[in-house]
Amino acid sequence: MATLGGNSVTQAIHSLTVSPPLRWQTATIDRIVPQTPRVSSFFFRLSEPFVHKAGQHVDVRLTAPDGYRAQRGYSIASAPESGPEVIELCIEALKGGEVSSFFHGVAAPGDEIELRGPLGGHFIWTEPMRGPVLLIAGGSGVVPLMAMARHRAAIGSRVPMALLYSARVWDEVIFREELLDLHGAQNGFDLVLTLTRDAEARDGVRARRIDSAMVLEAIDQFPEPPRLVYLCGSNAFVAAAAGASIAAGLPAESIRTERYGG
Repeated sequence: MATLGGNSVTQAIHSLTVSPPLRWQTATIDRIVPQTPRVSSFFFRLSEPFVHKAGQHVDVRLTAPDGYRAQRGYSIASAPESGPEVIELCIEALKGGEVSSFFHGVAAPGDEIELRGPLGGHFIWTEPMRGPVLLIAGGSGVVPLMAMARHRAAIGSRVPMALLYSARVWDEVIFREELLDLHGAQNGFDLVLTLTRDAEARDGVRARRIDSAMVLEAIDQFPEPPRLVYLCGSNAFVAAAAGASIAAGLPAESIRTERYGG
């Protein structure tokens, strides 16, 4: 779901590699699955199926009866291997959000919306890019990184990958059980989870904001330094995580970022 802000949309347009320009198409809500109290996965059946790369996003457009339109960008959560007919978008209920309010308060299976994609050519990971790969997420910024983790699992890759994920409380950890299962598989995917506002102590879960020591802890799982680092979250989170990554010794040129919000 990373909901893209103005700067991110501009970057995504410049990085678009698909030609000719993508058209708007009709997509039908196939099913809705709650992930947390404020986040749900919406599965859209496409009228014009496409194959995406892990990390890409789509634009979603709603049109009111009076012709007013609202448009937002959402990262694709599903792995490319899940099939070209249906994609998963994670949408967070935001106070005052025009588009998110529709999805969480009005939308139901069978409803149709417009979307176009896939968009984005920089913030992607495919298995031939190799690794190790460090993923760092804040809140709903985990969505495009989840697509990368799912892609790795779907093809049976053994490229080392670690996800450092910061959420406010335990109940707001998106994809929590799936991530714990991926970590428990012990096949080269490691999860480092930290909660910033949860007072309850949990085994293996940190209780502070991401810092350079935590980044070092994540990369210590690797046999060699990470080749690629992907950061996704709010503007403030990405700035802090990038600073912590550089302080931990990671080269700036290895870091790719995606931000949501204004």
